[in-house]
Amino acid sequence: MKKIYLAIIACMWVSLSLAQKPVIESSQMSFTVDTVVTGLGVLWSFEFISDDEVLLAEREGRMKIYNLGTKELRDVEGLPEIVAKGQGGLFDIELHPDYKNNKFIYFSYSSPKQDGEEGEGQNTAFMRARIKKDKLVNKELIFKALPNYETNHHFGGRIEFDREGYLYLSVGDRGGRDFVQEMNNNRGKIFRLHDDGAVPKDNPYVNTPGVKPEIYSNGHRNQQGMAMNPETGEIWEHEHGPMGGDEINIIKPGVNYGWPTISYGVNYNGTSFTDLTEQEDMSQPLYYWLPSIAPCGMEFVTSDKYPNWKGDLLVGSLKFRNLVHCEIYESRVLHEEVVLEGIGRVRSIRQGPDGFIYVGTEGPGMLVRLVPAEKVEEEK
Repeated sequence: MKKIYLAIIACMWVSLSLAQKPVIESSQMSFTVDTVVTGLGVLWSFEFISDDEVLLAEREGRMKIYNLGTKELRDVEGLPEIVAKGQGGLFDIELHPDYKNNKFIYFSYSSPKQDGEEGEGQNTAFMRARIKKDKLVNKELIFKALPNYETNHHFGGRIEFDREGYLYLSVGDRGGRDFVQEMNNNRGKIFRLHDDGAVPKDNPYVNTPGVKPEIYSNGHRNQQGMAMNPETGEIWEHEHGPMGGDEINIIKPGVNYGWPTISYGVNYNGTSFTDLTEQEDMSQPLYYWLPSIAPCGMEFVTSDKYPNWKGDLLVGSLKFRNLVHCEIYESRVLHEEVVLEGIGRVRSIRQGPDGFIYVGTEGPGMLVRLVPAEKVEEEK
């Protein structure tokens, strides 16, 4: 019954987008939902590569380009081998800060074992490339978390750049929470690299014996959102807790975010795995959810099209199939409000070059645009 109900909701969203669009009211603004493209798989992420073209990443291992003007959907060829199994597949897409000149795109995916690699199975890999005539060229493997594991969940996979052009990559605990606090592995870490994959000399552990030099922070579970705060330049991320305890954190060098030693969550069967919610040498989350919302995707709003949301944070929810508006003040979450119920499992959120907010979902797999109600009136 639940699956039938969700399918009905999904069909209603698509049908409404093709017919008269209802005005959605929130406490701070009103908007309509404009469907951009439907019929996609698990739309894990997307990125605008020009004013009229958007690059789409489907977890199934497909990359596509959609032209907003012609409505043409084209396949991108030349992807590396991808293990699309469980939570694995093609993940995030991010443009180089100087994309207009160098045309580099960065993407993450679950990579199978390659010759000479330790461990069976797969792990999160990050590649940069260019697109030429709808084909990936100049492909370079920037980083791969090792060893490989046969588990098929908690890959992380988010990518973000900061103001200085440093590259931040996330890898989840890969189902091995007991090893996250060890610093000689890649489980549950965020890494900072130069744009070509080189390790910065000022990384916090670059001269620490027995610690991987690419590590920037540790104690993470499964990071499914990462974005730079445009006002402060800080890197924010959110991650899944188990049952409860989803977190928003501001990432700082050498900080331990506690997983699994401290947590506000419990095991999925309701039992406890730790009695601690805080410890002196571990950072408290900036914000956490009880119960869990399974956050996925995040974006700071900077557009004048959303004056009452400007400077705030948008977060998607996989569990409740909605979009959450988080009101931000001085790097604190003051209030949250669900603003888009029943849209689907939200995977990614982007502010487009036109200033509008775009949201990518699965179930149904589609890309939508939020249009402020006053803008709709103007277009009439």
